[in-house]
Amino acid sequence: MKPTTDLCDANENLIAQGVLRVVEPMFQSWGKKAAFSGQAHTLKVFEDNTLVRAALEKDGSGKVLVVDGGGSKRCALVGGNLGVLAEKNNWAGVVVYGCVRDTLELNACDIGVRALAAHPQKSEKRGAGHENITVALGHVRVSPGNWIYADEDGVLVSDQSVF
Repeated sequence: MKPTTDLCDANENLIAQGVLRVVEPMFQSWGKKAAFSGQAHTLKVFEDNTLVRAALEKDGSGKVLVVDGGGSKRCALVGGNLGVLAEKNNWAGVVVYGCVRDTLELNACDIGVRALAAHPQKSEKRGAGHENITVALGHVRVSPGNWIYADEDGVLVSDQSVF
């Protein structure tokens, strides 16, 4: 994967058109992969990770799970067990607009993880939420199938592949 800085420099026209969007800097990084990319599989949940587990139990085929947790910092939506599931089931990475936990376990997984913060409390299990809808990472919209590019410099969302 090309660095996000190079992708921005080479695609200024797509940024101006809104096709390529830069997510505001807000994420911390976990997992062995500092850089990852893939098409988005989206979830919208709030303080409930039932759908997160269900998604990560399926073959990710190199996709990035994008979890819009509403920016809540009151519990974690992804932890070490889900990181292991993501690695086992071929997910390239997970981007959480919310929190994670078990960070030492996540750091041992061969995936990339971005989240707002670490939080020790687990989420509820109500089974609430939506899958494969347009979600938001802060002020940036992400639709199913969009391309996610993440590295040490940030997270990009694109309506099309920019390689």
